[in-house]
Amino acid sequence: MSFFSNILDLLFPPRCAFCRCVLNTGERGMCADCELSVARVEDAFAYGRGEVFSCCVSPLYYTDTVRDSVLRFKFKERTGYAKIYGRIVAECVRQNLRGRYDLITWVPLSKARLKSRGYDQAMLLAMSTALALDNVAVETLQKHTDVPAQSGVGDAKKRRANISGVYRVPDQELVDGKRVLLIDDILTTGSTLDECARMLLDAGAREVLCATLARTLDGAELTVNQHENNRD
Repeated sequence: MSFFSNILDLLFPPRCAFCRCVLNTGERGMCADCELSVARVEDAFAYGRGEVFSCCVSPLYYTDTVRDSVLRFKFKERTGYAKIYGRIVAECVRQNLRGRYDLITWVPLSKARLKSRGYDQAMLLAMSTALALDNVAVETLQKHTDVPAQSGVGDAKKRRANISGVYRVPDQELVDGKRVLLIDDILTTGSTLDECARMLLDAGAREVLCATLARTLDGAELTVNQHENNRD
């Protein structure tokens, strides 16, 4: 570590992405307490299945410090969290989806939302995950229409209608015949992942599997919506 890096760490000590406590020497992105206490999804329950995508794996539950951390990542410019998130998602992918995908991609923001936020959190998560897997993430989807945020729309049926037809695959040759690993930050109803998977399959993808950092607990829809009105 360089002299200047040491000075920066003294002035701005690295903090845990979840509880925000100052990290001890040797801790990377997450403190030892959070390593043990964050709400992890047990392997036996890691799989979720959509109407279109084959399965979705998620290492964490979207609750408590995980939810607070993700909200900072998405809306408070804590883009540095992508590094630890990527390592966590990559570990889950290795355990559950090793050898089952050919290409890694993500659920994109619309141009309007990207301009407003300044960064695409799912892209950062996908790139960090791919790096931890010794791979690269490739842009395959575009969101050509800006629609109301999914979290403020309502139930699963309304969410499906809200994002129907808003994504496209500009380069079909990129996905033709491929098994695609689609990455997003949170799995709630699966409507967005299903719509993206539908577009990828229509473009010639052989299969779409998904991975998210976190998923909501059963019956936690209302809690998520209360915290994320007018957000995607």
